[in-house]
Parts: sequence; structure tokens; C-alpha cells
Amino acid sequence: MGLGANSSLELGQGDFRYRVLPGWGVLNDKTPVKNCHGIVLDREGHVILLTDHVANNVIVYDQAGKLVSKWGVQFPGAHGLSIVTEAEREVLYITCLQTHRVVKTTLNGEVLQEWRWPESSGKYLKEIEFKPSWTLHLKDGRFLILDGYGKDYIAVYDSTGKYERVFGGAEGGVAHWGPHGGMIDEQNENHDPTILIAMSDQRHLLRMGLNGEKRGQVDLPGGNPRQIREREGFYFVAHLADNWPADKNSRGFVSVLDKTMKVVSNIGGTAPEYSDDGTLREMRNTSDVFLHPHDMVVDADGSLYVAQFASGGTYPVKLERI
Repeated sequence: MGLGANSSLELGQGDFRYRVLPGWGVLNDKTPVKNCHGIVLDREGHVILLTDHVANNVIVYDQAGKLVSKWGVQFPGAHGLSIVTEAEREVLYITCLQTHRVVKTTLNGEVLQEWRWPESSGKYLKEIEFKPSWTLHLKDGRFLILDGYGKDYIAVYDSTGKYERVFGGAEGGVAHWGPHGGMIDEQNENHDPTILIAMSDQRHLLRMGLNGEKRGQVDLPGGNPRQIREREGFYFVAHLADNWPADKNSRGFVSVLDKTMKVVSNIGGTAPEYSDDGTLREMRNTSDVFLHPHDMVVDADGSLYVAQFASGGTYPVKLERI
């Protein structure tokens, strides 16, 4: 699917302005995509895309948008994609909504380990209730699984992959249709890691401690945050649409927030405006470049790659920073 008529226009505001690179990443029908869910960069600069098309769940691009490799037919509900350095190698963590599991693989697709529902937590009656949306990773090897499409719990695992505990859920103050994606945030003077969660339909970012205590909330009116990526002290947030789920034809955009969690640019959206009391005014899509951004990643040159959900088989969009 092609880009909209405004694809050559300048998008964003302030220091974060971009221009679309037309045709980047568009492949032929031998390498189809359905919904493009996750997108990451490896240390070689390859762009790795996760799609729920079982002809090729994982598509690897070079920086020019040419196909390097593809693999995977076992993830019909492919959703979350994380890349992690373990010892000297990089590995992928893939969440699958339809098979109710999280799988760790090599970059070439060899399955190394997998996790199913945390039955011992006592929070689930059956496996089908567990629908993991993303994994979040600490530097010491521990990781968390967000059950964003199931019961909204956050499960904690040690560095060997052994289940430890869960928190969140309704009784932990985590609203349903909330914990979709996120990151471990270590940007603070005390070196005290916190969890920063993209709360999707709740229209805010939720900051929690590693024990589940609420540390703060960043309201994003007009947004629908699906994933957060940090780059050089700034946070990039993919918004699925500006009126989702009320209007699933509404379009999305990407926000950039500074370290104080203030929006400084909306790529494909209205310029951020704050009232005198510091309240962010409603944000809206202003461009036909995006349909439904779901994830994004920033490369060493500052270029932005956006993967989109429910967007008619659209390949990733690359935007070069101006």
C-alpha cells in the first residue's frame, strides 16, 4: 500500500521534524505483510520487522530498505518484539496472542526458550486467558511480560527465565485495555529503574516501580499510546489513532517527549500545546502519511521507522530527520 498525497511534506515540530522516504521497505507479494506489529534494530543496523503474516513472521531489512532475510510461520498472533543482548549475542523475544506464549529466538529464528501462561500465579483458570502483548527487559537479565490482551497482569521472571511473581491487574490498579507496550526506564539520578507502560485505550503513560507501585502518570489526550522507545534522552510514542476505539478509521501519529515527559513534537499530528496550568491540550492527526502506528525505532542517524497495525498491508514507513 502506498503513502498518502502528503508524504513529501515536512512532519513534526521544533527539533524533531521529518520527511518520508517514499518506497522504503516496499517488497513484492513473495514477502507479504498483514499487520506490522513490532520493529527493532540489531547491532549491524538491520531493521527487523514482526508481522502476523505466517508466510514470513520476521522480515529483516538493510538500511536501504532491501530484503536481507525472512523467517517464521509459527506466530499467527505475532505482536510484541524485543531485542536483547545476552552475553555476546543478540536475541529476540516474540509474543504471540493466538498461541498464548512468549518465545526467545536467535536473530535467524532458532527457538531458544519459550514461556506459556504463568499457571502457578493463581491468576488464571486456563491458558486462553493469557494473551501476552510485550516483554520488558532489565539490564541484569530479568524481564517482565505484559498481559495486555488478557487479564492485565505483569509477570516477572529472573535472568534464567524462571517465573517469580505477578502484579498489576484490576486489583493492582491496572485498567483493562491498558498495558500494551512499554520499556524499562533507567533515566534518573538514583539509578532506580521504573516501568513505563503505554496504556493504549486509557490514553496515558503509566510509571510504576518494579514492585507494582504507581509512580506517576502522563496524560496524552487525543493519543492512543501503543509503544514507547527511548533514544538519547527522548521518548518516542506510537499512537494508534487520535480517536481509537470510538472511530477505528481515525488516524494516528508519533509523539516525542523530553526527559520531563513533556511532548515537544507530534510527527504527523498537531503541534503540542499546553495550557497555563501545564495541561496538554487534545492532540490530533494532521497527515495522511500514517494510518495506525503501532511501534517505531530510531537509528543512529535519527531516522524513524514506523510499523503500522490494521493499515491495509502497509510496509514500514521510514522518515528521515531534517
